[in-house]
Amino acid sequence: MRSLRVTPAQEWPDEHGLRMTPPGLLIRPAEESELGRIVELLVLGAVPGGPPSTEDPDDLGPYRAAWRDIVDGGNGGNGGNGGVVLVAVLAGEVVGVCQLIVFRHLQAHGGLCAELESVHVHPDHRGTGVGGALLREAIERARALGCYRVQLTSNAGRPDAHRFYERLGFVPSHFGFKLLLQ
Repeated sequence: MRSLRVTPAQEWPDEHGLRMTPPGLLIRPAEESELGRIVELLVLGAVPGGPPSTEDPDDLGPYRAAWRDIVDGGNGGNGGNGGVVLVAVLAGEVVGVCQLIVFRHLQAHGGLCAELESVHVHPDHRGTGVGGALLREAIERARALGCYRVQLTSNAGRPDAHRFYERLGFVPSHFGFKLLLQ
C-alpha cells in the first residue's frame, strides 16, 4: 500500500549552523496529476554540456503507464516494496523530485537495498536545501523499510552533485557502467 505521509521538511543547518531548509517546504509522495511538472524537472536536469534531454513533457502517456507500474508494483515496479516517487513542494509548486526504488538482494543475507533515481531540483531552487530535505526523507523511508543500504549513481559530468551527495554522507565507492539497449 502506498504511503501518503506528508512530511514538513526538517530544518537542517549548513556547516556554519545556518538554516538550509526553505520555510514551508513539504516532502510527500507525488500524485499522478504532477507528472507534467516532474517531466519538466527531468528535462531541466539534463547534464550541462551533454546531449539534450529526450524526455517529452508534451506526451505524458508513457510516463502515466510507468507511474501505474511504480505505484502498483506491477511489471517490475516496486510500489509493493515501499518504493515511491517523492516530490518537494514549496508554495504549492513541485520544485524537486526523486524516486526511491527498493529491491531485495541475495547478498547481505537477502537484505533490502534502496536505490535513489531521478533526483532533480528546479534550477531556481538548487542550493537552498530542497535537495537535501528530499534525500533525507528518502533515506529515512529506506531505513524504516529495513534497507541495509541506500545507493545512487551520478553522471561523471556533475561535480556539484557529487559534492552534494558527499555532504549528505554518501561515499564514492564504485564506478558505474551503462549499456543503452534502445
